[in-house]
Amino acid sequence: MWLLFLLLAWVAAVVSCVRVCRTALAAGLALHRGADPAPDADARADDAGADAGLTLYETAYLAGGPHRLADVVLVLMAQQRRLHLAHTGWATVVDPVGQDPVERAALSAIGPEGQRRIPAVRRALTSAEAVRGLADRLVHAGLAAPAAVRTGIGTAVRHVRLAALLVLLAAGAAYWAAPSGEVDRLVLAWFALPLVLTLGTWAVARAEAHPYTAWATDAGSALLRHEHPGGPSRRPGPPAAEPTEPAGLTGLALFGPSALVDPGLRAALHSSGA
Repeated sequence: MWLLFLLLAWVAAVVSCVRVCRTALAAGLALHRGADPAPDADARADDAGADAGLTLYETAYLAGGPHRLADVVLVLMAQQRRLHLAHTGWATVVDPVGQDPVERAALSAIGPEGQRRIPAVRRALTSAEAVRGLADRLVHAGLAAPAAVRTGIGTAVRHVRLAALLVLLAAGAAYWAAPSGEVDRLVLAWFALPLVLTLGTWAVARAEAHPYTAWATDAGSALLRHEHPGGPSRRPGPPAAEPTEPAGLTGLALFGPSALVDPGLRAALHSSGA
């Protein structure tokens, strides 16, 4: 009976480890094929004017993904008194005129009633066409990881972790089913190899998977470090309609809501909206 448990443990270990290796290889090839910065640099230069550096929205996406971008546009509009973000987690429209496509998407996410819970606005905004378009441009430039790459490698790493747990459970079941005596220790020793294989692969994958599970690729991370070497800086944010950046937005884009000085805005973004 214990041989069946050992076979199950080996199958789970080998399949999960092979899958994570194949997924990592495919992800590396996809990122290499997708890195074509020259065409997109021109496009971003046309959008942002003479300065082809990262906009505030692009910085937010590379640092924290679409949810971080949603937080940035909501706080930007709140600081300009065009939205009211309540500490209870509600967003209320004050001025229903968006100054760029992302702001117009935020207003559409709030809806015609002019008020909606912030978590719901964030979820709707992350799937808006304007945000997807920005993400596609960054992926095409080789600065952001494609969504399929991020989800694929993350799923493969989770499967390795589950395989390690399955090996432990199979070892426990085999120990319970095997005859008592010296054979028990020998049976458990056979399970050590698949356990070491899965735990070792899991540890290596966790250490090496960051370029594939982060929002920014290595090139995107390098560009973020180049433009913000000392943390938050005073770069222009959204396109030409808003030439100056309100205080704290770059910190929010880079580090999340904890970088905001205003406790009311921090509470609004952290609130469940209930």
